[in-house]
Parts: sequence; C-alpha cells; structure tokens
Amino acid sequence: MLTLGEDQIGRIGASSSWSRSKKLRVHRYEIPDLNVEPSLDWDGEETGEATKALSSTCLKPKDADYCLLNVPQLVYELEVEILARVPRFEYWKLKLLNKGFSRLLKSDEIFKVRRERGVVEPSVFMLSSGDTCWTMFDKGFGNCQKLPELPSDICFLHGDKESLCAGTHLIVTGKEEKSIALWRYELETSKWFKGPAMITPRILFASATCGTVVFVAGGLKIEGNGTMEVVDSVEKYDSKTKTWTLLRGMHKRRKFCSGCYLRGKFYVLGGRDENGQNLTCGESYDEKTNTWELIPDILKDMSFSSVQSPPLIAVVGDDLYSLETSANELRVYDANANSWKKLGDVPVRAKSNGGWGVAFKSLGDKLLVIGASAGPSRAETMSVYTSRPSANPANKLYWEESKRCCGVRFNHFILNCCVMIA
Repeated sequence: MLTLGEDQIGRIGASSSWSRSKKLRVHRYEIPDLNVEPSLDWDGEETGEATKALSSTCLKPKDADYCLLNVPQLVYELEVEILARVPRFEYWKLKLLNKGFSRLLKSDEIFKVRRERGVVEPSVFMLSSGDTCWTMFDKGFGNCQKLPELPSDICFLHGDKESLCAGTHLIVTGKEEKSIALWRYELETSKWFKGPAMITPRILFASATCGTVVFVAGGLKIEGNGTMEVVDSVEKYDSKTKTWTLLRGMHKRRKFCSGCYLRGKFYVLGGRDENGQNLTCGESYDEKTNTWELIPDILKDMSFSSVQSPPLIAVVGDDLYSLETSANELRVYDANANSWKKLGDVPVRAKSNGGWGVAFKSLGDKLLVIGASAGPSRAETMSVYTSRPSANPANKLYWEESKRCCGVRFNHFILNCCVMIA
C-alpha cells in the first residue's frame, strides 16, 4: 500500500503548487495463503490459521481514509448480480472482505442467479490414486483447490466409490464398515455432510446430471448380511430439496453400467446382468411419460474383457461420444444407424487397465480426458487433454494438452472424476 509521509524514505518531485516536498512510504504487501480455508463465517467461529492469515494480510485498512464505514453500500440485488458474474475461483478472496460478502457467498442465492443468468461455469472434481482429499479444478486447469478431508471411516476412504454432481452438490457413495454410505459436499459452504441416503442404497450404478438434479439407475445393492443383488431400480436426487424420488424401474437389471443425459432423456448403457453377462443393450428414460425404451445392440461393437470398466461415454452438444478402450479410440454414436463412427485416437493409455483409471467427461463444449499419457516419457504422471470434436469423421480430430495443472503433479490413475456446472 502506498501512503504519503513526512519522514525521509523517498522523495517525490515537487510541483509548483506544493509548498513543500512530499515523501513516499511503502508498506510491504503480503499475499494470503491460498491453502488456508477461505470460507470464514465471520460470526465468531473462525479460529486458527484462517484467522491468522486474515489478520496478516493488508486487506485490513491501515488508514482512516480507507475505513469501510465510509464506503457507500451497494443495493443487495446489485451486489448479488455483480458477485454472480465473478469467476468462482475468486470467491475465496471476496469472503475475506467483509461479513456481508462472506454470508452472501455461503448462501445459495449467488448460484441461483448464476443459473438464471446463464453465467454458470464448469469445475472438475477429481480424486487420484494416493490422494486422501478431493481436488477441484477450474475448466482450464489453471487453478485448483483442495477440498476438506471427507470424514468417513477407513473402509470408505480406501474402497471403491461412485461420484456425481447435482447443482452445487458433489455426491460420493461407497461402502463403509456396516453399510453403503452417501456423502455430499456443498460448494457454498465448502463442507461435507452425510446423506441423504438413497431409497435403495447401491454401488456400481449409472448416473447422469441435468442441472440441479441427478438420475441414478441399476447397480449393486448390499444387504446387511452381506448378500448382493443387482437391481433395476431408478431414483432422482434434487439438490434444491435434498431429497430422493423413486422413478419407474428399467427393463433389465444391470451393474457396471454408465449413464448420460441426452436430448431430454436419461440413457443407461451396457453393464452386466444378474448372471454376470455383459449387456450390449441400452435404455432411455423419458421423464415426461415415465417410460423406458429398450435400445438393442447399441454396444454391439464394443470389446469386453474380464477387467472391463463401465463404458466411457460423454455428451457434447447433441452427440454421444465413447472412448473405446481396447483401441484408445474416440467414437461418435449415429442414432439413425444404431452404430458408432470412428473419429481418431485418444492421447491416453486407456487400454492398459481396461478403461479403469481414466476420466472421460464432457466439459462444456469440449471433451475431457485425463489419465496416463500415451507418450512414453510421462507414463506415471497425470495428463489432461481437451477437444472440440466434430461428429463428422471427415474432420480431423485435435487434442489440446493442458500443461499447467496448477503446477502440481498428480498420479495418473484417476479413481473418481465428475464435472459440476454452477
């Protein structure tokens, strides 16, 4: 911060209108620690390093002329409109300004306005092998933030998990010592909460997000005595009400299946039935009519192995894409012919583990793929690529590598990944 002083620190050339020379005093500027929990509640609950970090920064006025009491207050509605247009990764800074901003940014009002004004942006939530905390990235992978540690038991921490997003909620399900558990992370408060549990708790299911709701279908139900059952039941979670609603069941029971939301319908593809047989069919659900339509042989050209992951699928625009793991190849679905067209190679090694450890998602108008690079020199570190694909095979496929990744090295084996639009 720069202030004018009387002591002999530095001299500014005097103008003809000054009766005496003025001096320049330079105060050291300190950058806040980005690793400190930013979501202070300002109601007397903040303690520890977060408070120390705040007091050590120069956000606190050092001159009476800068007193916040002298700053005219904005109309509440105008504050909301302005803050809604600020990039989300800047919110931690705004929470440090004053009590009002902190409280406002912890409410759902900002994110409601962002949805209404169409200024939402995607964020990538990821958990890689060896990590105990989730990491949130912005869409360009230039900024990242570690989430608080999920307060589950050790079985959940080290077991297989499913992840999905609805509105501003990141939902993670998995097996705890005694039952299947569901945890949700709320973006507004930067905190984890347990529940609400699904009507039929399950693992290894298909899911797809549509705005503030998410659909889940199929999966494996585990009884209290340890018995397992492949299910055909379907549910919908509403992040606004934090409730689950039972929907009409599918035609077939399936686990290890994948889901997507395309052209107003929830699609479930592939998986294995109650006898462990691979399914090449899919199903689509129309919520308006509450009906399921079977799609025979939609995955008839897919290669299967004993260690095969669920189908890697993603939607960009009105097109459905898949990563064919056996060939490290990108394909697009032709609904008229019920077949897949080859578009080109994918720059990660999806074949190595049958598709496990690779993230394949839609990121706005791009495809996102994360995993071990297909190049020989970076086999053990995570690589991130994006592409704006064309459904026309005649157009060349280009992949752009994100070389920043916040300057942090992550393990290439991705355990969980999902995209939040908020």
